[in-house]
Amino acid sequence: MAKSKATLKAIADELRISISTVSRALKDHPRISNETKKKVKTLANKLHYVPNPAAMLLKQNKTYTIGVLLPSLKEEFFSLTISGIEDRLIPENFHVVISQSRDQQEREKKMIESFIMSRVDGLIASVSAETNHYGHFKLLEDYGIPVVFFDRVPRNFNAHKVRSSVNRGAKEALHFLVSKGLQKIALINGPGNLQVSDERLNGYLEAAMEHGIKTSPKYIKSINLTRSDTEAAIDELLALDDRPEAIITFNDYIALYAMAACRKKGISPNKDILFVSFANLPITDYLENPPVASVEQFAYDMGHKAADLLLSCINDENEQVDYKEIVIDTELIIH
Repeated sequence: MAKSKATLKAIADELRISISTVSRALKDHPRISNETKKKVKTLANKLHYVPNPAAMLLKQNKTYTIGVLLPSLKEEFFSLTISGIEDRLIPENFHVVISQSRDQQEREKKMIESFIMSRVDGLIASVSAETNHYGHFKLLEDYGIPVVFFDRVPRNFNAHKVRSSVNRGAKEALHFLVSKGLQKIALINGPGNLQVSDERLNGYLEAAMEHGIKTSPKYIKSINLTRSDTEAAIDELLALDDRPEAIITFNDYIALYAMAACRKKGISPNKDILFVSFANLPITDYLENPPVASVEQFAYDMGHKAADLLLSCINDENEQVDYKEIVIDTELIIH
């Protein structure tokens, strides 16, 4: 089917009125008479007139496109955050474009370059496991593109952030294990360059101090969040003479990798060694032997709030930036 050749000018010429009058009539401007509106709309329908979206966007200086940059869509946590993001943005007529860093800093940089070239109106991002500096994100703001970080937020970098209270969650996890009479509790944490890793570690150490539990570097493992690195950490923990009675992991996926590694060595997860994780993903409901508890981080709410904060940035014409940080409470869920 051929595209309609109807334009505002064609309608204006046929009705012998100005183009601006046609435009206002189509938008139901109060200064245009009902009779003129009716004539304009009748002719527009007859000619199959369709507004030119490119021209409208150019006039508004918007593309109505939001970029979302996250580590991996394979993780259910990030799928849930996307649902929250879309449910907030789509009703506002924004399109959401998603890219994955695959936990690689160089790939993250290329994705940001692509977003800039695409003239997105804003970006919602969770940094990769490798990211240790944030100049490429600063470049977005240099182009006038606001950024809101969620979950894996940058450390020592002024920015809009939406995150969960991981420190509190780590404390709740350790309190729970101590309440079961356990003393030797290990932590399989994320990379040290991530703020969320610092918060898990600090919560773990603070709670251990509150309970008078001795901590040791041999019980604390920092990994790159891959299955192979998780298995290596488990091998080291199981090789200890006083191996841990329980392990707190960075998230549910790390717990699953770790539990599988234990089974390979004839050790029964959540019987010989208890596991407590973070995220409390729905997928764990289908496991016969999930972690005994998981810290709920409310991924959907995090995405929804991040999108809401970004919309505020886009709609705020004030060039002065007051960075906001929204912290969502966690909740320990016993399985």
